[in-house]
Amino acid sequence: MTSLRIRFAAEQDVSLVLAFIRKLAEYEKLSHDVVVDEESLRASLFGATPAAEVLLAFIGDEPAGFAVYFRNFSTFLGRPGIYLEDLFVEPGLRGKGIGTALLVHLAKVCVERGYGRLNWAVLDWNQTAIDFYKRMGAVLLDQWTICRVSGHALKRLAERNVISSVTL
Repeated sequence: MTSLRIRFAAEQDVSLVLAFIRKLAEYEKLSHDVVVDEESLRASLFGATPAAEVLLAFIGDEPAGFAVYFRNFSTFLGRPGIYLEDLFVEPGLRGKGIGTALLVHLAKVCVERGYGRLNWAVLDWNQTAIDFYKRMGAVLLDQWTICRVSGHALKRLAERNVISSVTL
């Protein structure tokens, strides 16, 4: 029996994190959206103001999966939380408890830091993941729709003129 080990990623793990990102994108049929490279990933994860944290899972010495997450804030709770951006386990290692271990580790991080909740999104076609998350106690928030502004639309929004005063 080989042991499972989970640890926080370090700067020397950037190429491994990028490899997991690419594998996840391939699984989600979104490889065409991946534009990140090692340099920008290194700056984002390990620069002066890290934007996210990464957990790495290993079976023995073999990389088995990862979780990328960042701190968010709940105005209703008045406390920070964690938003899980990505969770990926190597296909040949699924069903062995690695995803569960990563989620448990993230839950412990939330509790240890005094955070109020752990949130994430799941693709609506990924029934295997949906079933897994429900078994972990997750509640699907069907009444919420994720919104995104990026690329040219983000630039156009940022360039809009806004009213500097309101006349009543």
